Amino acid sequence: METFLIKALQLILSLSILVIVHEFGHFFFARLFKVRVEKFYLFFDPWFSLFKFKPKNSDTEYGIGWLPLGGYCKISGMIDESMDKEQMAKPPQPYEFRSKPAGQRLLIMVGGVLFNFLLALFIYSMVLFYWGDTYLPLKNMKMGMNYSETFQNVGFQDGDILLKADTTTLERFDESSVRQVLEARTVTVLRDGKEVAISMPTDMMQRLLRDKKGFAGLRFPMVVKDLPIKDAPAMVAGLQRGDSIVAVGGVPTPTFDDVAISLYAHKGTPVSVAFYRNHQLDSLTLTPDTLGKIGVSAFLPSDLYEMKKVDYGFLASFPAGIEKGVKSLTGYVNDMKYVFTKEGASSLGGFGSIGNLFAPVWDWQLFWERSAWLSLILAFMNILPIPALDGGHVMFLLYEVITRRKPSDKFLEYAQVTGMAILLLLLLYANGNDLFRFVFN
Repeated sequence: METFLIKALQLILSLSILVIVHEFGHFFFARLFKVRVEKFYLFFDPWFSLFKFKPKNSDTEYGIGWLPLGGYCKISGMIDESMDKEQMAKPPQPYEFRSKPAGQRLLIMVGGVLFNFLLALFIYSMVLFYWGDTYLPLKNMKMGMNYSETFQNVGFQDGDILLKADTTTLERFDESSVRQVLEARTVTVLRDGKEVAISMPTDMMQRLLRDKKGFAGLRFPMVVKDLPIKDAPAMVAGLQRGDSIVAVGGVPTPTFDDVAISLYAHKGTPVSVAFYRNHQLDSLTLTPDTLGKIGVSAFLPSDLYEMKKVDYGFLASFPAGIEKGVKSLTGYVNDMKYVFTKEGASSLGGFGSIGNLFAPVWDWQLFWERSAWLSLILAFMNILPIPALDGGHVMFLLYEVITRRKPSDKFLEYAQVTGMAILLLLLLYANGNDLFRFVFN
């Protein structure tokens, strides 16, 4: 429950920041062009709001709604989610959205997307400035990786070290390198000291989405870091910090995963454990608990392998942050083509999937990195040409600019309702996928 609450709080805080910035983008350009903004709300407020206030001599009511599905900026003279038909039936006023030139209306509509994009670039830049960029180079992963069955079926073997995707050298293990591997025709790995070329099928991404087994995990030895639980099996048996477990029950266990699997297989029963201590091979007998645990924490790959860190000064962080943001957005947009496949549609997720992006403990660096990525997604999704989204309004404005004919208010009302219905169905479908995975996985 504590883990759930921590993730939920991070999700709510992140989305609140992104929504406020998005709506402020609309607000900024509306006020710049002297368009009246009637409401500025975080979350939606059908029937009632949790909090609201209207400053003296201001036309805008600020508030917090009770339905956490986004937020809105109600702009006078505009057909939006408020569906204020009464206002639209009156003669246009100089301070209304509909009375302004198409160019100004266009900037008001793209303001939210623009501000989310700029926010993401700013966050990435500040993360690099404050924390730098620390990563584990692929070449330093001496034991390679354990590959899922999906990738073993096309020729990968546990222990392979990724070298190249086609002719591109792979530097680190991240989303970008995984995407390069999935889209490559040939992946080169280092296997037993020799370079081996693996031919990749053209539908590798679909296979990954269909099988839901993931790509690969790091291989690293099981080295005891701490024994935090008094009278746990490891402490009782005499294991010590720095012991490197290499066999369980006489079966070699070169990696952390091997040790975990073997201990689970011997849960509740005494088993011999071989380990190295001060470069000397030794052994002892212990009894894993009913979950196969022995009460130790292990050194992580970041502790065992040589990491690389790049520090950035304040000015240098901005071009690096912009590059990272553009790269992340480009990769996400490229991945969107898989949404229209059967495998991609089934992988869509709602608030549960988004919440799982955050760490089970409060990690500010990861929080801000995930928030930047969500800000990019929010910008991209909102610019899609779907009625009720910013992109839908932009689409109709571009039609007006090109044809010099403005769509009728009745048409825009029908489009708004249609778009809201589409978004509701997508919301139900995505969160339904989350529920299905929770119940059956």
